[in-house]
Amino acid sequence: MWHSHGSRQTIYRFMTELNNKKVYFLSDFHLGVPALKTSEEREKSICRCLEFMSKDAHSIFLVGDVFDFWFDYKKVIPRGFIRIFAQLQSLRDKNIHVYFFKGNHDLWMFDYFQKELQIPIFSEAQTFEFNHKKFLIGHGDGLGPGDHGYKFIKKIFTSRLCQFAFRWIHPDIGISIAQFFSNKSRYSQELIQDYLGPEKEWLVQYCEDKIKTEYFDYLIFGHRHLPIDYLLKNTKSRYINLGDWLSFQSYAVFDGENLQIQFFENENGKIYK
Repeated sequence: MWHSHGSRQTIYRFMTELNNKKVYFLSDFHLGVPALKTSEEREKSICRCLEFMSKDAHSIFLVGDVFDFWFDYKKVIPRGFIRIFAQLQSLRDKNIHVYFFKGNHDLWMFDYFQKELQIPIFSEAQTFEFNHKKFLIGHGDGLGPGDHGYKFIKKIFTSRLCQFAFRWIHPDIGISIAQFFSNKSRYSQELIQDYLGPEKEWLVQYCEDKIKTEYFDYLIFGHRHLPIDYLLKNTKSRYINLGDWLSFQSYAVFDGENLQIQFFENENGKIYK
């Protein structure tokens, strides 16, 4: 494997074949938020899924919003999540590559995973290549046209001043405030959103524009909370949205030749196209 450091994007190329190994993609666990399944039940299910994947995984991508809220304090670890920490450590002990992408809910993840688990952390979409297939991978928030309000708020939240100010709030208070606003969101009610169709889905529009300047076989994102497998216009490129673990228990798997969305412990999963 080699990687090049250029601008803000890193290109990973695995020059050897996967040799019957697979690459898995998961996102939007929102651990910590109540839903039809409690956070603890959801975490146990995710850990069972990761253990299942460990049998043949070459790499596992966690594509954002693993936590419903996270802040990397210098001396404090947010309470809970011990099961998934242990499972991730087990994956690393088996020499399985794990990659973590920040989402809009855990954008204050800084270097804890990197230092403690040797898991790289990415703030923006990245390019990877497996078995000569090219992937663009990212959480997906703030991409595409529209959503100017969120894009403005994200700039504030990612500013050093904002992060510095929040760090000085006592964790008991800061985390409680974050959980209060999260519990008022649509995720706590576990409402499945409507699929708007390609003309109105912002990430579809982003992917259509992206492949005009650079070819990708797969453009993989989370954030949308719907399992989507969409063939982009006039190409063989596919936009994949990973869905979530609040409603779908969905993930994607690349076996070296093909990529599919699958559902774990959910017989009623639906893929939108």
